[in-house]
Amino acid sequence: MKKTMHKLVCLALLGAAAGAQASVIISGTRVVFPSDEREMTVRLTNEGKEPGLIQVWMDDGDPNASPDKISTPFVLTPPMFRMDPAKGQTVRMLYNGTPLPQDRESLFWFNLLEVAPKPNADSGMNYMQMAFRTRIKVFFRPKALNSARQIEDAFERLQWSLKRDADGGYAVRLDNPTPYHINLIGLALAGADGKALYESEDGGMAEPGKGAEFKLKDMKAPPAGKFTVRYTYLNDYGGSVEKQTELPD
Repeated sequence: MKKTMHKLVCLALLGAAAGAQASVIISGTRVVFPSDEREMTVRLTNEGKEPGLIQVWMDDGDPNASPDKISTPFVLTPPMFRMDPAKGQTVRMLYNGTPLPQDRESLFWFNLLEVAPKPNADSGMNYMQMAFRTRIKVFFRPKALNSARQIEDAFERLQWSLKRDADGGYAVRLDNPTPYHINLIGLALAGADGKALYESEDGGMAEPGKGAEFKLKDMKAPPAGKFTVRYTYLNDYGGSVEKQTELPD
């Protein structure tokens, strides 16, 4: 089984031909795993017209690690299976009880590799075996931190500042003293009238107790007066939520 899993991962390196796309869809862009739960489920759907061979595994941050060399406190079942077109499959994510930090979230990743079927062998045509990989975040959240009020209050504790970067421009610095992962997909500086002055083309994530920087496009000097940071983050359900806060002097 280990050799087979390794071969499937190697297939992902072939890339995708123009116009090709994955058929198997994950219902959700992230998983929040409360520490007091024994298991969660991930729902998959094959929206294509052909069957596919599916392999799933977890990793702890290295996207290039081979599944047979990764150790995480989760077991996925089934780890490999066939999916017929227009069919669904539920993957169980089981937590084995290995102790994890209780003062902050821990981040893992759910991986899905879809191997498309071979063309008809009688066609006599050359072909390239295609594989498509999808990877989504899994946040293991301690029970004591799993409340909507605590999560909302965490955004009031975020620390923002304006920094010069190595290219002579500016970036907004986000320092995250909270126990949560803060995922941003958009950020802009706005003036007193609420109009965006400079925007960042970068998304990013600030891990608990760490920071992230978002470069502002075309900004060579700070604007005069007071201005605010407008940002969009992803919530537990993958939905985008907009907030704003005044940038300190």
